[in-house]
Parts: sequence; structure tokens; C-alpha cells
Amino acid sequence: MRALVVGAGPTGLMLGGGLAGLGAEVAVVDRDGGPGADGTWERRGVMQFGHAHGFRPQVSQVLGARWPAALATWRAAGAETVQVEVPGLGPVSGGMLSRRLVFERALRTTAARTAGLDVRQGRVEQLVERGGRVVGARVDGAVVEADLVVDATGRSGRLGRSETVLGGDCRIAYVNRTYRLRPGAERGPMTSPIAWFGSFDGYLVIVFPHERGHFSVVFVRPTADAALKELRHDAVFDAACRAVPALATWTDPERSVPTSPATAGGALRNTYHPQRLLPGLVSVGDAVATTAPTAGRGIAMAAMQVDELLRLLAEDRAGAASVAEPFGAWADSQILPWVADHVAMDDAAALRWQGYDVDLSGPLPSDLVVAAADVEPRLRPYVGPYQMMAALPATLTPVEPLARAVYRRGWRPPYAEGPGRDRLVEIIEDAHSAAA
Repeated sequence: MRALVVGAGPTGLMLGGGLAGLGAEVAVVDRDGGPGADGTWERRGVMQFGHAHGFRPQVSQVLGARWPAALATWRAAGAETVQVEVPGLGPVSGGMLSRRLVFERALRTTAARTAGLDVRQGRVEQLVERGGRVVGARVDGAVVEADLVVDATGRSGRLGRSETVLGGDCRIAYVNRTYRLRPGAERGPMTSPIAWFGSFDGYLVIVFPHERGHFSVVFVRPTADAALKELRHDAVFDAACRAVPALATWTDPERSVPTSPATAGGALRNTYHPQRLLPGLVSVGDAVATTAPTAGRGIAMAAMQVDELLRLLAEDRAGAASVAEPFGAWADSQILPWVADHVAMDDAAALRWQGYDVDLSGPLPSDLVVAAADVEPRLRPYVGPYQMMAALPATLTPVEPLARAVYRRGWRPPYAEGPGRDRLVEIIEDAHSAAA
């Protein structure tokens, strides 16, 4: 089988490596040429490349099964495996600690050594159709023929995907800054084996440890709150970190040094696109679904899609032209629910950040069910598999009344130690004045 994968991001490369493992001849085309000769890599058109990422266990599991050489390269580059104890599952892999830069470099490095896999720079101009099916694409003016064309172009969707059936603006934005621990320095406080998470009155903060002492600090805010946009300035970001005790520990100059400026991320959307069902074409990864980064589901959902698409192709390689139909049906049942779950959570969070109380007139969003498990132990065997994406959001439905009862009694998730939104705005204004 000849496969043309459009897009050399994590999805395209994971799929390309897996297809080569099935014996296919694979060409992966991307406008970005990869790391430069001096090792630098800007990754044009990928805003989130230098931002914080969480790698759920689905990523390493799929790589280990479908492209083990890439997993070995990633680990050799410093990616750390985390083990967690999950109610309802027991001790399991909690994922990998790594920067996205390190992850993508590992995939690119392995791709260059993988027989049957050719990663090249180029611009895909249009699909080529013949006899009612896609038979390739025009790349830099020349036709590249293929038995299967894969749209892995990401959220930008350059191959004309289907209409969005669910989703829209997440109504949140974030500012990220990366750091590295000084030699011998220990990590700061953690609320779980994979991150420190702090919920405050009007905003969120997450610290993501990465490999070899690297870590990221992320402030998440509602897009409606323009005052918090000023966190994109280094001096303001530093002042905000000093005001949150956990962040003050992590970013203490005696413990760590910044490795990037404060960098804003925006245009965040929860979206789902069904398959176009055009013979010879299939969409995968962010071309199918995107979610807000706060739950770290993006690359995990992509890995799940890669695994299922490879399974279908391995079962019936002659059916490559029509694989979009069974794959689309699977995605409708296994990926769409995660997008719908994020829409509900983000819409409810945006209202709470504006001062509204928990809405008990309808079903609770999943994040509030998860939070209630801190005081209602009967929720934990259901919450654990959901949090690991080992069980769909619908598995929380039977126990949602237990969580609702917790909130009806007046309990609310506690805030982390640190300033509320109004006090944070004062800190921002003071930092601006001091820098003027």
C-alpha cells in the first residue's frame, strides 16, 4: 500500500511509523522542514510547539505497540515514565514527562531511520481525484499518487475537512513560561504524580514537570477577563508567580532559571469533525477533534485514533480506500464523547469564573464530579478510570447523583493558597508600575 500522510506533527509521524511497520510505502509531507542544521526548530505554524504538554499513557502505549523504536528514542532523550495508583484500576502508567519539542525530535529522528518511511518538506496544494476517489495529492506542483491519503494537517485543516458538528471557542486562554531546575535542585510541590494543579477564584494554574529538570508554569484565564491578559509580560508573570506560594517555590531563582519568555496561547477550540467519506481519504488527529489543553487530552486522542486506524488497515489492507467509514463510526463513539465532555466542562467553568455558583439545575460537568470524589469515596472507582481516559465520560453518569448530593450540602472545591482574581489584578498593576 502507498500512503501519503499530509502533516508531520505527532499524529502524522506516529501514523507514518505505524504504517511503515505494516509494510506500507509511506510519504509524510509537511511545510515545516524539521530541525535546522544548528539544532534549532521554530516549528512554523504550530503555536503550541513550545508550550506545556502532558503525555497521557495512551501515547507511550501506542508507540510501544506500533513503533517501539520511537518510544525507545524518546526515552533515551530523557522522557520519564510515571507510575500512579488509580482507584478502580490499581497501579498503572500515568504517562510520560516530556516537552513536546523532545517528543517531536524523537519521532523525527526515528523516522529518518525507519525503512519505508519518507518525511519530506513540501506544500500540498490539492487532492487529486479520479473515478470518484482520491488517488493522491499535488505536492509543489507534482502529483504524488497514493492508495490512501491521510489528512493529519491539524486544527488548520488544509484539505477541506467536513463541517464542525460540535464545539466552538473554549472561552479560555493561557500564558505559559518554561524553566529548568538548577543542578541538584528538587522539584517543587506536586498535587499528583504528573503535575501541580491550583484552582483559584477566577483562574487556574498548572505546573507540568518535563524531562531532565525542565518544567512549565501555565496560567489559565477566561478570555473575557482582559486584565489577566497582562500575564504575557515577563515582569508581570514573575510577580504573579511570587504571589502564589507553590509557584514561588518552583520558580525561586535559587531553584530554577527561565528558559523562555512568557508566551500567550489562544484561539483554543473544542471541535469535532466527522469523516468526509470520500474514498481514498481519511482524517486523523486534530483534523478530527480538538479540545482545550487543560485536561491534556489532545495527543492522547490522536494516539488512540492512530491505533484504531492501523488496526482497521491491518485487518483489511485491500480496503484502504473505504477505511474512513468504519474509522469514522469508531471515532463517533470513542472520540466525540471526549469533545462533548470538554464543551460541558469549559462552558460551566467560564460561568463559575464570572462569579456564578455551581449550577444544580442540570447534570454536573465531569470536573465537578471528579472534585467531589475528594469527599465522597464511592465516586473514586468511577472517577479513576475516567481521569485516565480508560473509560468514557458516560461511565460517570450512574454516580453523578452522589456528586450532586455533595454540592447540595454546600460543599465546594477549595481554592489553592494564593491570591484570588481581584488581588491578582492588583499584583499585575503593581508590576506594571514598577517596570515603567
